[in-house]
Amino acid sequence: MSTTTILLIRHGETAWNAVRRLQGHIDIPLNPQGERQALALGRALAEESLDAVISSDLQRAMQTAQAVAAHHAGITLQTSAQLRERAYGVFEGMLYQDIQDEYPADFQLWQARDIDAMMPHGERLAESFRQFYDRVIAALKAVAASHPGQAVAVVAHGGVLECAYREARGMQLDSPRDFQVKNASINRFVVESGKLALTSWGEVEHLASAAMDDVI
Repeated sequence: MSTTTILLIRHGETAWNAVRRLQGHIDIPLNPQGERQALALGRALAEESLDAVISSDLQRAMQTAQAVAAHHAGITLQTSAQLRERAYGVFEGMLYQDIQDEYPADFQLWQARDIDAMMPHGERLAESFRQFYDRVIAALKAVAASHPGQAVAVVAHGGVLECAYREARGMQLDSPRDFQVKNASINRFVVESGKLALTSWGEVEHLASAAMDDVI
């Protein structure tokens, strides 16, 4: 029975992360701090035995993933739209406070974790949390199925990491999020017989001040 190891990584910081502006599918690049985080991440995983590096096709994830792939000869970065962040419809591009002010009823359903609530559609169609969760878990299981017995770095988004954590821990989708999802963190999972299990969460030692002092 083959076990696939997945190192699930959130992208580095963006300017919108720093001011709590919702990104969703809007394609925002890393800010300078996020670039430094990505470089530190790549260096931390340089000696890790990896067979593939796969990323969301949004540039903040791709930039982070490329910093990892650069340390592994023969690995070409693969991308997948199925690993994108949740689509938030008209909320995308808005500050959290502005969403609360302009769409109070929808904001309340979102914060109350109504997993089937749909935000108003905008330039992009919104997803309910249940739809997003189903997409993400299917994508991660597909990664495992296509890399049996291998170790894969997957770089994605905060919501993607949340879905994986909930699946591995058997958490109800509407329960409060009592765990942190940090930029450029390393989170380790194994997949065996299609079942996701968590082995390590929130590794950020590579982002400590001393570790990043010589990252240009």
